[in-house]
Amino acid sequence: MSDKLKVGILGATGMVGQRFIALLENHPWFEVVTVAASPRSAGKTYEEAVGDRWKMDTPMPEGVKKLIVHNVNEVEQVAATVDFVFSAVDMSKEEIKAIEEAYAKTETPVVSNNSAHRWTPDVPMVVPEINPEHMKVIDFQKKRLGTTRGFVAVKPNCSIQSYAPVLTAWKEFEPYQAISGAGKTFKDWPEMVGNIIPYIGGEEEKSEKEPLRIWGKIEDGVIVPATTPVITCQCIRVPVLNGHTAAVFVKFKKNPTKEQLIEKLVSYKGVPQELELPSAPKQFIQYLEEDNRPQVSMDVDFEHGMGISVGRLREDTVYDWKFVGLSHNTVRGAAGGAVLCAELLKAQGYITKK
Repeated sequence: MSDKLKVGILGATGMVGQRFIALLENHPWFEVVTVAASPRSAGKTYEEAVGDRWKMDTPMPEGVKKLIVHNVNEVEQVAATVDFVFSAVDMSKEEIKAIEEAYAKTETPVVSNNSAHRWTPDVPMVVPEINPEHMKVIDFQKKRLGTTRGFVAVKPNCSIQSYAPVLTAWKEFEPYQAISGAGKTFKDWPEMVGNIIPYIGGEEEKSEKEPLRIWGKIEDGVIVPATTPVITCQCIRVPVLNGHTAAVFVKFKKNPTKEQLIEKLVSYKGVPQELELPSAPKQFIQYLEEDNRPQVSMDVDFEHGMGISVGRLREDTVYDWKFVGLSHNTVRGAAGGAVLCAELLKAQGYITKK
């Protein structure tokens, strides 16, 4: 019998579900034992259900190929097989809220990649290097749900990963205003070939507001967002395979030097590095001196896609400083970030064997 925690993937056949499957192959703490998806996939083997839609660079792990796909809506049946689940279901926000809380009420922790619960006041939304203390709000959430071990925790929007860690590293210089333009990856859209589309539904609001919740504090059992820095954002779809790139302009209340800013970036560490969590990058943020970096083709896989790359830091004539940040959208920004959250939750004692 394995000592690893038994994991289920909700929405296992989709892009992010596949990324969970790939990242969890040979994970030292977690083992995928259950896959669940829509009723049309239920009853098939995982290999049959995915068919020719496997999108990862690495082959489908042998250990999941013959798993029979469960109907994700059969909550009790799926929950009975696992210690906790990752959620990447493709449903409406209201349906996602309902099904994730339904799993939590079976005493099954849910670590979600979805946005549905990001603004539920007692649900932690965590980048583990930035706000691990927000997991404490789970105790209040469990009282609301009437559970002893079941809860929902989420990771934030993928695009903010390219700049929120940077602004966090610079916190002592008191950034109070920032502006960014973030790109999003869509591999399979024919209209993206040789094209740029200056709109991503809902992305700008998420990019402006979610960092403030990450920088917020727990008060009276809920997370109260911070009020600064004020962020304004323009989000654009660009035709790259993986990666979010942000061009960011920042004003500070204090007046740091370039050397101070770079030193804060490369020395920045968080709880995942201190605990040496399995998915934690040893170097969270790297600074690249070359004028033409970071580039998606060269830098998106830094630290296996879990690190942040920064370059082109220079003074600005309107703001104080500007830089370019790059993060991996489906690793750090999605499944990898959620896996790191689950590792943190295990280390904090929130996820245990049933």
